[in-house]
Amino acid sequence: MAFRSSRSTHPTTPLRRALTAAAAAALVLTAPAAGHAATPGPLPHYDITGVYVTGVSSGGFLATQLQVAYSGTFDGAGIFAAGPYDCGEGNVIDFETCALGISDAQLEAQAQTWAAQGQIDPLANLQGKPVYTYHGVLDPVVNTLIANAGVSFYQHFGANVDYHDWDPAGHSWVTPLGVVPCAATSAPFLNNCLDDPEREMLTQWLGHVNAANDGTPQGTLSQFDQDAYAPGGNAGALSMDSSGMLYTPPSCAAGAACKLVVALHGCLSGQYLIGDLLPELGNLDTYADTNNLVILYPQAVASVLPVNPEGCWDWWGYDGANFAVKSAPQMTAIVDMVHALGG
Repeated sequence: MAFRSSRSTHPTTPLRRALTAAAAAALVLTAPAAGHAATPGPLPHYDITGVYVTGVSSGGFLATQLQVAYSGTFDGAGIFAAGPYDCGEGNVIDFETCALGISDAQLEAQAQTWAAQGQIDPLANLQGKPVYTYHGVLDPVVNTLIANAGVSFYQHFGANVDYHDWDPAGHSWVTPLGVVPCAATSAPFLNNCLDDPEREMLTQWLGHVNAANDGTPQGTLSQFDQDAYAPGGNAGALSMDSSGMLYTPPSCAAGAACKLVVALHGCLSGQYLIGDLLPELGNLDTYADTNNLVILYPQAVASVLPVNPEGCWDWWGYDGANFAVKSAPQMTAIVDMVHALGG
């Protein structure tokens, strides 16, 4: 099946923001986890009129799982440096099968079986939904076959896919505020390839977006209690941090109708390692200010049990065999957060 690529050129963020980003990057290796001045409370409730999900690496795989399993909830997805639904097939070793691109039909058939059993939402919900996929050609972790398989999966079920597959990027979230060279694969995995994938993604979802805020952030980045949404009330038992982050523009806080974007970090990129660098440099909050978007940043964390030493999201089954269906504990927690916010 053919892939559709849509090239576009956007102005880069002003130099002063790039210099601020570079200064932040210099602190990455010593940055503590985001501080908590007080015990975080529950999420607020807003007037949410649409829900989207995006993520990078393990967060990209989880974004696909959320879009497919909860297709009645999520109106679109943005997948960075990841592959198809159920790529891990319950065992991280099986990732190699997915990597070889020989299991596309098997993954599609498994999704159809789960949908027929009611374990995931009807796959017909994916018809026409906007999906943005970004793959760097120098990604040493997720190869082109895996990224192509993810695109093929969505196209098989009728999604409207926009595939950005030409940048010489490493394994990363690519942003015009990035502090890592485009071709590198290194912490904090926020690369700059002199373009603006976030604008492309939001345009794919929404049809039109206003220019990003390139000045002082207008909104508020706050902490919230993830334990309140985790099954069993213990986020740590699911390899999730006790708190997550939420960015709210003043318009949304004041009651305006807003869209919700769930943004999922990758391995070795949770707030316990890099603090709030993803909200600061990820280029979503900048568009939130000018487009009435609330950005939810759930947080995973490294753990011994379950075995998750790099703080990845569960895309292969470390939290149990049901990791890719609606009853998956991490996905249940995130969807509960979405509903709490009004989605």
